[in-house]
Amino acid sequence: MPELPEVETVRRVLLPRLQGKTIRRVRIWNEQVLGSPPETFAARLTGQTVADFLRRGKFLRLAFAGGDALTLHLRMTGCLLLEEESSPPSKHTHLGFLLSDGKELRYEDVRRFGKFWFLPEGEKDPSGMERLGIEPFDPALTAAFLAQKTAKSKKPVKEALLDQRLVAGIGNIYSDEILFAAGIRPDKACNLLGEEEFSRLAAAIPERLAYFTEKNALTFEEYAKSGGKEYRNTPYLQVYGKSGAPCPRCGGTLAHMRIAGRSAVFCPRCQH
Repeated sequence: MPELPEVETVRRVLLPRLQGKTIRRVRIWNEQVLGSPPETFAARLTGQTVADFLRRGKFLRLAFAGGDALTLHLRMTGCLLLEEESSPPSKHTHLGFLLSDGKELRYEDVRRFGKFWFLPEGEKDPSGMERLGIEPFDPALTAAFLAQKTAKSKKPVKEALLDQRLVAGIGNIYSDEILFAAGIRPDKACNLLGEEEFSRLAAAIPERLAYFTEKNALTFEEYAKSGGKEYRNTPYLQVYGKSGAPCPRCGGTLAHMRIAGRSAVFCPRCQH
């Protein structure tokens, strides 16, 4: 599933191509991806001009010049592509937004888990985005903040990192990478973390996410050629998906466990 670095890559690649463009027509091939009433979705979006393309956690939002917005979540297999209007849509294309420059912004999703919500100005966002926790790059994300939010919890620290109400944008991949960088076992209970561990965790969260965002940088041409599905972080991952491999820090064997139904890979020597 795309996490913050991948979602931020989509935002950065498409923002210059979308900003200032007006939606001339909306095509709906599959209403399953709509979180808003389909009978008004196309009508409300037609004529809207894109003022900005924003990210919040793993969510994306098209902000329109008039104050309305479109919130979307790519989920596991969703991707956004800019295509020629005349090119035939793929069998997994569910939405199309014809823009004033003649391009069509299309949403493809093999598993159809993604969702789009139209948000009129001043109304509550039905997507749940408003319940997200702090952004990883917010200066308020400190050791004291993490301790205040989690120090009384018996949850494993990995499970806490996966909770979008704590810090927005972290998923299974980068929780492993963050905990490895911080030297903390993924199954350690939050209420057993000390001040130094909270400090390392608060430093590792923005550092690791910024690092992988930059490693994932793509040009628009590279993004388009890959169909919006290519991510470049795999060579830089230190522990995720590498159970049984040597630890890049100490040479010991990386171990695997299950936490809250998710996989976790860590080094028993380097993480305590």
